[in-house]
Amino acid sequence: MGSDFSEDLKAALSAIQKGGIILYPTDTIWGIGCDARNSEAVKRIFDLKKRADSKSMLVLVDSEASLEKLTDDIPEVAYQLIEAAVNPITIIYDGAHNVAPELIAEDGSLGIRITREDFSRSLCRLMRAPLVSTSANISGAPSPSNFSEISDSIIKGVDYVVKYRQDDNGKATPSNIIKLGNGGLVTIMR
Repeated sequence: MGSDFSEDLKAALSAIQKGGIILYPTDTIWGIGCDARNSEAVKRIFDLKKRADSKSMLVLVDSEASLEKLTDDIPEVAYQLIEAAVNPITIIYDGAHNVAPELIAEDGSLGIRITREDFSRSLCRLMRAPLVSTSANISGAPSPSNFSEISDSIIKGVDYVVKYRQDDNGKATPSNIIKLGNGGLVTIMR
């Protein structure tokens, strides 16, 4: 991760700080993202994906400390799940806040994942904010498992396309999703 990585990171950060949306690698599949606090940018992602506003998108954070800024309701089991997870895990928490209202589901919940992938984690850290992460596809189309499978309409629809890991042809898969409900109820969603 030399100067190319740093330059890519700076360019992605600059696009996001200007209210833009980016296409970037995550710890799972490639994602479309923006500052999760920016309602206008979030709406642009919904439009690009042709996705119903009622379908929520998840956010990435770089650490447990960042996670704790987004919800007051983190059951102890969440920390245990994060610690034990071998594969990336997105947890849906109740009582979400400090993000654009368009990201919060009708029941007040939000899917959040602590990313361990270098680029997305570094970007979250530099932003000092959560990063929207939604699959890089038109809603209803298959999720691309690597950069080469992303449609031109998505690539042309973002303000910046990250160069890092574009040549990685490994077959990535979406994260596991777990919802933590009242009274410690754990529901596996995917």
